[in-house]
Amino acid sequence: MDKKAEKRLVNIVGKEHALSDSAERLCYSYDGTFYRGTPDLVLFPQNAAEIAAIMKIANEEKIPVYPRGAGTGLSGGAIANDGGLVLVLTRMNRILEINDEDMLAVVEPGVVTDHLHRAVEAMGLFYPPDPASLKACTIGGNVAENAGGPRGFKYGVTADYILGLEFVSPEGKIIRTGGRTIKNVAGYHLIGLMAGSEGTLGIITEITLRLIKKPAALKTALLIYDDLDLAAKTVAATIREGIVPCTMELMDDLTIACVEKTKNLGLPQDAKAILLVECDGDESQVEVEMEKVVALARREGATAVETATDAKQRERLWLARRSSSAAIAHLNPTKFAEDITVPRSQIPAVLKALKAIAEEYDLKLPVFGHAGDGNLHPNIMADKENEEEMVRVKKGLDALFRVALDHQGTISGEHGIGISKKKYLTWQMGEEALAYMAQIKRGVDPNQILNPGKIF
Repeated sequence: MDKKAEKRLVNIVGKEHALSDSAERLCYSYDGTFYRGTPDLVLFPQNAAEIAAIMKIANEEKIPVYPRGAGTGLSGGAIANDGGLVLVLTRMNRILEINDEDMLAVVEPGVVTDHLHRAVEAMGLFYPPDPASLKACTIGGNVAENAGGPRGFKYGVTADYILGLEFVSPEGKIIRTGGRTIKNVAGYHLIGLMAGSEGTLGIITEITLRLIKKPAALKTALLIYDDLDLAAKTVAATIREGIVPCTMELMDDLTIACVEKTKNLGLPQDAKAILLVECDGDESQVEVEMEKVVALARREGATAVETATDAKQRERLWLARRSSSAAIAHLNPTKFAEDITVPRSQIPAVLKALKAIAEEYDLKLPVFGHAGDGNLHPNIMADKENEEEMVRVKKGLDALFRVALDHQGTISGEHGIGISKKKYLTWQMGEEALAYMAQIKRGVDPNQILNPGKIF
């Protein structure tokens, strides 16, 4: 990076909000994947005006810019794969407004998701999207990846709650779209374009979110199976019966063993699968719904049911699920954390296929995920320094994504494409759709400086 350009960029945010030392820059070279890329400069802007000024200079100097939230992404989306400038948005962390009349919140992109949850729930309101990394991840990153979470089964994903956005274009223009109304069809749906754009079309600087009333009651149960297929069939049967729990989370036997080894939560070690089910709503509704779920589970082959009777027990059950991603890391140092999603009727067949892939290529492949909406997380645990194993991993990944597509699914339900899935996006979308997307990218970012090397 040209020293004059670097000085101009640093002057925008102030020296105290810029990092140029090699050790400091290294801290912003990674995310939740094993990909690495060290930026030439790291800046921490405070507002949209500073970001707009930065982007104008970046365009003049053709400097790559990589927006970054908390760095919890699982597809390499925030990696500075070509030097350049990383923009860290964590200083922009204010909840600007919570309006209980209009049932909305206005936040900056650096607000931690869990902080928003707690703030709105204190007012009797509810913001449903709950990615597994909610205690660290930020709302801006959630929008950029269109994040989901366990509650997606009943409540949907981030895009379903965005009313309005402010963002800075790759050329440094501040743009507002949407607003504070539930219905708004004025112009192109730019919110839909930005949600899930992975930081390639604009830098999000303010988000207006729809809220709903906080459910009055919760009931949580753990369904235990001695056959993974029976757990999968329970999910499909629940959908057929028209029952819509808040969450239906799946863990296979390998995941259970890893969680129990690291957390010692008393999970059943002989189980082949467990389903964590939660119902929410009015007291009477929750009781009736959970009774239906438990009866259906027993009919479909559940060997045991554990119901949480208080908040402490509920937290223990949820700790098991939220610890899954970290717990499986002791199997091997390199994680390929995938998030294929298939129609829920296809879950039993896909789980069988994943187990066959693990056996065929001799891979450690624990599976957990949001079974209620068909979003499975097969994780290949390997060692990237082991060349022979990596050959098998690549074949296993090809087979894994082919299974998802052959069962009318998608290669990503919530993690995004980033660096890790670029090869497979053509498999799903085809050359024509990919070229159309590339035209949009070139139209708004003619110098190709905003998060280059991602998706395409």
